Amino acid sequence: MAPETPRPGRPVRGSTTGRPIMALFDLLGRRWILRVIWELDQAPGPLTFRELRTVCGDISSSVLTRRLAELTEARLIEREEGYRLTRAGRTLVERLAPLTHWAAEWRNDIG
Repeated sequence: MAPETPRPGRPVRGSTTGRPIMALFDLLGRRWILRVIWELDQAPGPLTFRELRTVCGDISSSVLTRRLAELTEARLIEREEGYRLTRAGRTLVERLAPLTHWAAEWRNDIG
């Protein structure tokens, strides 16, 4: 049985507090989740399941199906003429941008 989609207020992997940040980290830490979000953010419009699978490379259909269900349940994506980020999903990508810059600096620091 697949693990439940992480939600604020519930225990998640590595934390029993129910804190929203821990639920977010659990969700974002799942294999392929960030890649799916990234590809949807980079797309000029909604992507079909087949298009999304193609741009994600070697993701299996079953894993992509589960990840899309989790992201939909978390209200980060929606399906309307294909899959696309919701307003919350787009905001998440914006909030992650500083981490992208930090990671680039970190790479330079540790060589």
